[in-house]
Amino acid sequence: MSLWSKQERFQAILSGELADRPIISGWRHFIDKEQNAEDLASSTISFTEKYDWDWVKINPRATYLAEAWGNEYNFADYRTVFPRQLTTAVPAAANLWDLEVKKAAQTPSLLEHLEAVRKIRQGLPDTPLIQTVFSPLTVLLFIVGRSAYVTETVFGIEQPVTLESLFKEHRAAAHHALHAIALTLADYVQELRQAGSDGLFYAVTGTAHPGLFDEAMFDELSRPYDSIVLEAASYGKNILHTCGAHAQPEKFNDYRIDGISWDTVAEGNPGLDADLKATKVGGVDHGLFAGNHLEQIEQQAKEALAKMKGQPFILSPNCAIPLTVTDEALVHFKNTVLG
Repeated sequence: MSLWSKQERFQAILSGELADRPIISGWRHFIDKEQNAEDLASSTISFTEKYDWDWVKINPRATYLAEAWGNEYNFADYRTVFPRQLTTAVPAAANLWDLEVKKAAQTPSLLEHLEAVRKIRQGLPDTPLIQTVFSPLTVLLFIVGRSAYVTETVFGIEQPVTLESLFKEHRAAAHHALHAIALTLADYVQELRQAGSDGLFYAVTGTAHPGLFDEAMFDELSRPYDSIVLEAASYGKNILHTCGAHAQPEKFNDYRIDGISWDTVAEGNPGLDADLKATKVGGVDHGLFAGNHLEQIEQQAKEALAKMKGQPFILSPNCAIPLTVTDEALVHFKNTVLG
């Protein structure tokens, strides 16, 4: 029997070192159990214990950070994992100046998730856990009712503020808003440490796609504010997730991160042989779990483990597991790293 603990494996692998074996985890939304701290914590704990994951990526509701500035949503009406957006704190780009720095300890949606982290830590005292935090640019897009993805719109917002209005006509106001969001998230990240989080799952979502922001715009609107949040999170191990097609994981080689997660099979993305500095996280197409494709899940997992043999590696789906996943698929997936 191995003498390695879950924490020892997690810390070693995300420090670029080998452990006795790769580690594995999966994460999904529980859209009927994510509206309060107690439900989110109990669902996360039971899901982790059922499959004995090596570490936990906490999966809060997708809107929780945008709620900090007053956005309202209908949690009885979801499209995939997004509840219908009812209001936005920024109905027009000129209102960007109204966004202010928030204290996590005085902001209801952030307090709620700090409490969830504390409860999860109490329920899983020996399991590494990291909280999901979106980048300031992503949060700003959500606040104004825009998607952080090229081809999608926010559920409930038919005519969002245009990117041109946000970042060209009101460029100074956008930077004010991004700075306020970044300082708020930095404060929240520090509170997460006290609540028991071992780091962040830091999601820039689809903002790295060149069809949404070209390199110069991304460098201006994302990088400085990412640095503020990641600096605040330097106490822990941080995995960055760049979502979807054309996610450009190599763009983040100079970021202060320990792991990098991206869709290894999406259009325009490199596979696991990408020249990346952080520990690689992923390897299995998350879409396969929706259709219970057991043989393909096993094949991709084994291919990923073989390719990454002799290197620190975290096996996981390339993004959140679909809501329709079966127990059979998750058991099958977990067993690949043990066999």
